[in-house]
Amino acid sequence: MEPNVLSSRLSMETLHGSLSDPAISSMNLLNELVEEYPVAISMAAGRPYEEFFDVRLIHEYIDAYCEHLRRDRKLPEAAVTRTLFQYGTTKGVIADLIARNLAEDENIDAAPESVVVTVGAQEAMFLVLRALRADDRDVLLAPAPTYVGLTGAALLTDTPVWPVRSNENGIDPEDLVLQLKLAQEQGKRVRACYVTPNFANPTGTSMDLASRHRLLEVAEQHGILLLEDNAYGLFGEDHLPSLKSLDRSASVVYLGSFAKTGMPGARVGYAVADQPMAGGGLLADQLSKLKGMLTVNTSPIAQAVIAGKLLLNDFSLTKANAREIAIYQRNLHHTLGELTRRLGGLPGISWNTPTGGFFITVTVPFTVDDDLLATAAREHGVLFTPMHHFFGGKGGFNQLRLSISLLTPELIEEGVARLAALITTRL
Repeated sequence: MEPNVLSSRLSMETLHGSLSDPAISSMNLLNELVEEYPVAISMAAGRPYEEFFDVRLIHEYIDAYCEHLRRDRKLPEAAVTRTLFQYGTTKGVIADLIARNLAEDENIDAAPESVVVTVGAQEAMFLVLRALRADDRDVLLAPAPTYVGLTGAALLTDTPVWPVRSNENGIDPEDLVLQLKLAQEQGKRVRACYVTPNFANPTGTSMDLASRHRLLEVAEQHGILLLEDNAYGLFGEDHLPSLKSLDRSASVVYLGSFAKTGMPGARVGYAVADQPMAGGGLLADQLSKLKGMLTVNTSPIAQAVIAGKLLLNDFSLTKANAREIAIYQRNLHHTLGELTRRLGGLPGISWNTPTGGFFITVTVPFTVDDDLLATAAREHGVLFTPMHHFFGGKGGFNQLRLSISLLTPELIEEGVARLAALITTRL
């Protein structure tokens, strides 16, 4: 085959349309800038705090899980070895332990058979959207702005995302009702609404209890699913109940992640999909079919690491993350204080005040785009995330997201000072 013929077949026009969407590339942008400007202080990456990472813990966790298999499940040594070395069941080998963790930390009553262990929460999102996207009528609702991983999963499954208004209290249930009405008028079928009730990525906002009940009421009345993403729920001053724990009509598919609370490198997440299927079985069984053809199964060794951490902490990730929770709270309050000290009173500059999580939203009276981010890295040595990435390029051009999770107090002070220098040059 002649090279020019091959090249024409591999043009972007002949590949999946998602590859040309800016959202697909947004996760790579910051990595490229970090590599190009290694001394820049990153207030962009939503990564867990690293001081307590210890390779020895991996061995302790695996040993604890193996001992659980011997003592509690009465498995012979050959079966213990096989559990770690072989493929394992598609739904996962630690579903029962995840169910116990959900009962302990979130008061969620999840049957193990409703749990599908995934390669991170990202795979869980993909599986749910792939299952729900049946034809061209189907759409997904999500708050504006929303997590780029959800946007990416929607692109990969050809699922249109319709925005729902958000405010200081998170997603607006009344605007959700309006969007459902508009979708029906246009002949569309809303299958689900994605929502992060606790310390949402990217805004840091949370829903109050009344809004959570109202959201569940709307979902039940209109026959849609709520896809609840709760990656940051443990990291706050107050622990409001999850939507799933309040759900009485099987309206909530719970998307769980151990990236922030367990170990990001393990890449273990899960979906709780206990919705009954007509004809028998659960939605989880259908997700498992898709997973079997996508990743076959989630690494049993990675699952063993997470299981060991659960076992050694009485199934409570709140207990396991006590030090991290204290540090995230310290960093959050310190960053808010530094913003007030450096930027308080400046015209057109404001920020929200989350009570937990990793993120703060800063609003400025000028355009925040990728060119400004490059300038910030090059001339001021600081990184942040332009908020327009979370609006699909259709808004947020005067906002930026700051992440507080990976920093020390000294880096926070210097990072905010550098950010303030950038902002004051633009005023």
